[in-house]
Amino acid sequence: MKIFITGARGMVGSNIIEHPSSSMHEILAPTSKELNLLDMENVQTYIKVNKPDMIIHAAGFVGGIQANMDQPVKFLVDNMYMGLNILTASKEHGVKRFMNLSSSCVYPRGAQNPLSEDLILKGELEPTNEGYAIAKVACTRLCEYINRENESYLYKTVIPCNLYGKYDKFDPEHSHMIPAVISKINKAKNNSLKSIDIWGDGLARREFMYTSDFADFVYYAINHFETMPQNINVGLGRDYTINEYYQKIANIVGYRGSFTHDLSRPTGMQQKLIDDTKLKVFGWQYQTTLEQGIQKTYDYFLSEIDK
Repeated sequence: MKIFITGARGMVGSNIIEHPSSSMHEILAPTSKELNLLDMENVQTYIKVNKPDMIIHAAGFVGGIQANMDQPVKFLVDNMYMGLNILTASKEHGVKRFMNLSSSCVYPRGAQNPLSEDLILKGELEPTNEGYAIAKVACTRLCEYINRENESYLYKTVIPCNLYGKYDKFDPEHSHMIPAVISKINKAKNNSLKSIDIWGDGLARREFMYTSDFADFVYYAINHFETMPQNINVGLGRDYTINEYYQKIANIVGYRGSFTHDLSRPTGMQQKLIDDTKLKVFGWQYQTTLEQGIQKTYDYFLSEIDK
């Protein structure tokens, strides 16, 4: 199968391409210089010329809480246009299979956990990353609408929990929690700092999956795409507090200092555990434990520092 992957140089795209199952397909993985997803004409031409059998939309402008709060316009506009351009061009040129990679931020901030797929647009979004979430909700709905108009177009959405791992970004300005904390604690260790601050009280709960496991799910889904639900959560079925993540990372990095809490800082949603009921029925399960994933990610981080 000829599969076109957007965002192929990002963490998720890179792990999908590096997965052993990629050798069974012809992978199209243009760089952002080769294909500007914000340019509709560019997107139309690429799909028309290359005629992919399936598209996996993994591209996105992403970042942590602070980045989302500082640049809400860019997070909304860029992610919206990228998604709408690739979806409408795919439909126009007859691509029948489309896997839209979304985010658990599409769920309402006050919804009861675990978060099931039918909760989308059932409440107010978390304000700290609302722009990004609105863009993701729009693309999820567009996939539903395209399939509703013509059932032969299998345009489906995968909603992973938070992801981390190899090829992650470790710059605190643009990274998610685990890579940011790895970088932060490693720096504290090297500088012999006696304490590290945690945003908020550290009691907020988050669910993180190692990205190579998610890449494994993607290929499982490709092979079972007809039976995959229209929208499906992909997670672990359990979460941890921010304090627990800090402690687990500190143990692996070898940091022996203490933690303090900065209650003036934003923490986002109090809990974001996604419901894995549909995932279990679909027949896939993750393999990497949190400790294994953090160790592999820390090893990758150290290898990148040494370059």
